[in-house]
Amino acid sequence: MRVDLEAEEGRLESLPRFQSASAQARQLYLLGVVLAVLALLAWVLAFFIGLFSSESLWPVLLGNNAAAMLVLAAGVQSAYWVADWRNDALNPAPQVAEVAPDEQLRGIERFNQRIDAGAKQVLATIGAPVLWLAGVSGVAWWSVQHTWNLALPGLALGTWGSVAAGIAVLCAFALLVFERFLAQQHPGQWPEARLLAPLVRVPILTLLLSAVCLIFSSDDAVWPARLAVLTGLLPAAVAIELILRALAALFIPRRDKLEPRMIGQSFVAGMLRWPPQPLLTLQSELHNRFGIDLRQIWAFTFMRKAFFPVLAVVAAVGWVLSGVSEIPLQGRGIYERFGEPVEVLGPGLHVGLPWPFGRVLAVENGVVHELATSTESTVDPLLTPADGLPPLTANRLWDATHVNDKSQVIASDSGDKQGFQIVNMDVRFVYRIGLSDHAAIAATYHSADVPTLIRTTASRILVHDFASRTLDGVLGEQRSALADDIGHAVQADLDGLDSGVEILATVVEAIHPPAGAANAYHGVQAAQISAQALIARERGAASEQANVAQLQASVALDQAHALAREINATALTADLRFGAEQKAYASAGHAFLLEQYLSQLSQGLNNARLLILDHRLGGSSAPTLDLRSFTLPADPVAPRKAAQ
Repeated sequence: MRVDLEAEEGRLESLPRFQSASAQARQLYLLGVVLAVLALLAWVLAFFIGLFSSESLWPVLLGNNAAAMLVLAAGVQSAYWVADWRNDALNPAPQVAEVAPDEQLRGIERFNQRIDAGAKQVLATIGAPVLWLAGVSGVAWWSVQHTWNLALPGLALGTWGSVAAGIAVLCAFALLVFERFLAQQHPGQWPEARLLAPLVRVPILTLLLSAVCLIFSSDDAVWPARLAVLTGLLPAAVAIELILRALAALFIPRRDKLEPRMIGQSFVAGMLRWPPQPLLTLQSELHNRFGIDLRQIWAFTFMRKAFFPVLAVVAAVGWVLSGVSEIPLQGRGIYERFGEPVEVLGPGLHVGLPWPFGRVLAVENGVVHELATSTESTVDPLLTPADGLPPLTANRLWDATHVNDKSQVIASDSGDKQGFQIVNMDVRFVYRIGLSDHAAIAATYHSADVPTLIRTTASRILVHDFASRTLDGVLGEQRSALADDIGHAVQADLDGLDSGVEILATVVEAIHPPAGAANAYHGVQAAQISAQALIARERGAASEQANVAQLQASVALDQAHALAREINATALTADLRFGAEQKAYASAGHAFLLEQYLSQLSQGLNNARLLILDHRLGGSSAPTLDLRSFTLPADPVAPRKAAQ
């Protein structure tokens, strides 16, 4: 029953809750400070651990436990305001006379006083307990939301995990003692104790679950990390409820003379009891808050009595219907009876034994997948408009690093020595689960992860295949046959493992040197091309000079043969002429010699200038020779005149 100071001012000393209000307020204040310090220490540790290991389990556990401490601190603070009000009501402070405003103050000082008075009035209207409750609960909710991460991997914590689990159990035991202390308090002595006790169970349960996660955490187990993250749901739910209660308290009129109620009570925390009785708790809340007694309603009584039989019938029918399975058009199903695969079911409805005696495992039916040999990127591809710039994934230049590129060591011929080179490649496999029943069963039971199996097998095949290939070969004439060789080899290994996987196509999207060595490889190619061009040019010049020399030698040889032939023919001609002249001399004698003499004389005097003197010339006078032109030295070429 709430006390009105105006009506009960004379008998407050006789009420036990007012008598112990001072001690209760002091205890609650110290407890709130301790909880706030513990939450602050947990945040500091989580911050520094998160700097060095973002995937660690510690920040999540520390954040969730800090949130649980803050939820309890919010409830303690709400109870503290009620105890403090009782203490002030029992021991009122002396009234302080209001200071009249000084008219001589400057305008800015009067403005500051008005703002201060307005803020105090707003704070008095809203109420400090409401603001504190909403603020602390909001920080608790933020602590859970800030560390929420369901993708945490398993992690072995070692000795520190065991030590932290022991500390968590000790803290939970201390809080359990405090919860039992609150539960044993008489309602007349401390009414808020029964409302504060459920809030203490929130950090107790959070600490115990954290200890379980710390003890069983390992590199292979993932469930402790998931449980550690899900532990934050309880303090987060209680924090949200306290925020909603604080918002609802804004609409409740406040009277300074009327004993306040504890705002920081939680229905969610009240469910933490054994055995859980949610309906009884709801019924008590409705009866205490609104005066509604559900026990007087026959329908609710009948529902309460028939709840368990109806629930049992519904559960039995649901269990029987678990034997009915539906397989979609693009799928198949392997029916297991008592854990043994019996047959492969096609699309449609099928009836079998209920779970766990019979179950149907879903299998793909002709679904085609594309798998890259490297690790796939988790980033969703950006859609590019048809008239826009091409996306970065379409960039196939050698000087760019692609997402699905995988580095591979290949052979390198360098002189007479065998070396190694590195090449980046993007090899993709298009595969599906075989269409036969045997392939469906093999893919389901013989491999736990089909993409990982294909990627691992392909990596091994690529290492073995590229060990016998060179960079120039895979970039040139061998590239066309490379995809077929890899596809046949991977399919052969998968068939040997009886994986039930069918490789439809092997696509070599890109194969090139690493992006950092692209420019250097271009330089090597340019130097090689220049060297080959220079060698070809020099070979052409040498061939040209050899052909010219051969031509000159052939011409000289032909000229020598022609000259020899000509000399031989001349000699034969001279021999024939000599024989003919010898025969003519033998036949004609002196006449032949005279004829030869005259012939030779005609040839010799053919171009000579002659002066013929003949004594048989006629005339009255004798011939006269003018010797004046024959002065020494005589020039036989100079023109001469004949004189008579």
